Amino acid sequence: MPHAEKRKLPVGIEKFEEIRREGFYYVDKTTMIRDLLRKWGKVNLFTRPRRFGKSLNMSMLKAFFEIGCDKTLFDGLAISGEQDLCEKYMGKFPVISVNLKGVNGADYETARALLCSVIGNEAARFRFLLETDRISELEKELYRQLLVTDPNRQGMYAMPDAVLMGSLKTLSMLLKEYYKTEVIILIDEYDVPLAKASERGYYESMALLIRNLFEQALKTNDSLYFAVMTGCLRVAKESIFTGLNNLKLLSVTNVRFDEYFGFTDEEVRELLRYYGREDRYEAMREWYDGYRFGNVEVYCPWDVISYCDDLTDDPEAEPRDYWSNTSSNDVIRHFIEKVDHGLTRSEIEALVSGEILTKEIHEDLTYNRLYDSVDHIWSVLFATGYLTQRGKAEGKRYRLAIPNREIRNIFTEQIMTMFKEAVAKDGESLDAFCAALQKGDAREAERLFTAYLGKTISIRDTSVRKASKENFYHGILLGILGFKSGWYVRSNEESGEGWSDILVRLENEDTGMIIEIKYAEEGRYAAACEQALRQIEEKDYTAKLKEEGCSLILKYAVACFRKKCRIVCEREEYPSEE
Repeated sequence: MPHAEKRKLPVGIEKFEEIRREGFYYVDKTTMIRDLLRKWGKVNLFTRPRRFGKSLNMSMLKAFFEIGCDKTLFDGLAISGEQDLCEKYMGKFPVISVNLKGVNGADYETARALLCSVIGNEAARFRFLLETDRISELEKELYRQLLVTDPNRQGMYAMPDAVLMGSLKTLSMLLKEYYKTEVIILIDEYDVPLAKASERGYYESMALLIRNLFEQALKTNDSLYFAVMTGCLRVAKESIFTGLNNLKLLSVTNVRFDEYFGFTDEEVRELLRYYGREDRYEAMREWYDGYRFGNVEVYCPWDVISYCDDLTDDPEAEPRDYWSNTSSNDVIRHFIEKVDHGLTRSEIEALVSGEILTKEIHEDLTYNRLYDSVDHIWSVLFATGYLTQRGKAEGKRYRLAIPNREIRNIFTEQIMTMFKEAVAKDGESLDAFCAALQKGDAREAERLFTAYLGKTISIRDTSVRKASKENFYHGILLGILGFKSGWYVRSNEESGEGWSDILVRLENEDTGMIIEIKYAEEGRYAAACEQALRQIEEKDYTAKLKEEGCSLILKYAVACFRKKCRIVCEREEYPSEE
């Protein structure tokens, strides 16, 4: 019997209807609808890091509540078992749904135009309002104002400020008049326009526009049944939610709805069982688990689906960083730049090493003040998923940690990037270190490399795997050697019977180097160096350089522990070929 064809994995698909209609694999989160209806506020704001299923859940809500919805999309899902609830609410409401993720302009005018088009496109879904006699001619004229196109921007809508600020309220009023029932408003990624405005210098103008838009739609709107919003950060009330007393915040610290954004451990196990890849459970957990929302530990859905998709093509595929490719990691750079400005080097080292720090978290911030102090940045790292909670201390203080290997790698890569930038500016020390290596002067190379280690962030002897620690020091050495002109530097190059850590050939001389790096557990430098030299010998790492005609090969053992190192050198000379 042939195996039944497996469902496709929904990589990058955020539309509930598409996932269900096209037969993609779906992790059932529909009981969120039940819980929302049992205990909702007039305006419900869910804040979660990016790539945790916010947009898919918003699409699910629209598919459930909207008049004329396809009820078969929910067949076999958990919510279908709530018969009374489905009878009362499914397909019973007009729904206005906007996603502000694309409101990303280089300047205020461009961003404003993009916002007009997002709302205009949503308004255009209801063109039947122009053909009905259920609303007046005056009301139809209000609707037409939402559909005016911009002669200077082809295909984009244009509205005066007064129309734009009242657009969602106007549209909900018209829909209520037509359907004789109140409206549900869904606003996805509500804070993206503010984040982009802050980055590009027009925050105050955008904040004023968003404040007025939301106040009319969410505060003084008699046509509103309830609203759901999503974003990464809860922006301070005084910024855009002034006077909005009906806002219910549901952040990563809240227990309610904690399991609906992200995959639980059982959901990941079930997905791996379905695709026959249970053997990759531990790798999946190490790399993509570790986030804690409320009382539930969850995985990043984007990572889980992306890795599982890779495994369907290549059963030997290794986990990798999928998350950072979806956005920049500037917040980590801002964080590291605060060293000696309210942040100690030891605090970063503790985090990267898997330790826990207790910090005060502020969940109400303003985008134009995110990086004013290191206290704010702790809160931003927490809200955006670079740090997660390992329990609450007291008051607003939480025990924070890096959630998993993927995020730890993002931290270390950013540290290495900044370290390389510093090395590039320190030409004198760089030349001295390389000169010592070239001479075989292990003591001087050791002194200079120790000085370099003192300038960067190390990995402590804690929970991080030994291989990760060795990779860290490996990266530092590559970062130094990569700037030396005339040196051909290779990493993990196959040579002899294995792969050497670093292989260097001086292109204008018949000299080569093999550098093997070890982490000296508990400071046992001599044993680590001995092991490194033995490995060079046993694996015949010099073979590649011999083939390339090197008459002098310097074999270096580099043993590192925290911010210190030991370097030992052995020389091998071969007669040069005439």
